[in-house]
Amino acid sequence: MRSPPEGRAPKAADLRAAAGRRIPDLVVPDLTVLFCGINPGLYSAATKHHFARPGNRFWPALHLAGFTDRLLAPHETDALLESGYGITSLVRRATATAREVAPSELIAGRRRLNRLVRANRPQWIAVLGVGAYRTAFRDPRAEVGPQPNSPLGTRIWVLPSPSGANGSYPLVDLVRELRAFRAAIGSCPPRSRS
Repeated sequence: MRSPPEGRAPKAADLRAAAGRRIPDLVVPDLTVLFCGINPGLYSAATKHHFARPGNRFWPALHLAGFTDRLLAPHETDALLESGYGITSLVRRATATAREVAPSELIAGRRRLNRLVRANRPQWIAVLGVGAYRTAFRDPRAEVGPQPNSPLGTRIWVLPSPSGANGSYPLVDLVRELRAFRAAIGSCPPRSRS
């Protein structure tokens, strides 16, 4: 089944058909930040755009934290890449909720992320979901913030999931965490391009 036309919200049949679909990674070499979600939701898979569901707070939080000069829509991928930011997911398979993702998928996703990082060398990885990070990286004590030992050879910062289903972090708190991350990016010297 094809995706709905641009600008049209997916219908129930579109969402059902999107189960298991993948969204292409939004990655180019030498990004400042590669944002890494848990996995795409059905709405995102149906539209083929990351964080596309209207209740998802990724795009508003990114803008309010100062990563973008205006609020980008999920389809504005070129503008995001031009700003030095990309998007991937630990698990590429679309599901109705992240709870449908098995721990083994998250661990396999970390290995895929490692290959993606080696090929594209982002300065930072921002993993969007503390629980997913803990499982994928086998670090049960990880908290929001910088991770002291990056097994991927690049700096990692863990952030709360921007999903509207994450009631633990209201938008204002999500923006605060993103601002702290943005400040850390500015305080770190760029990595040498050896």
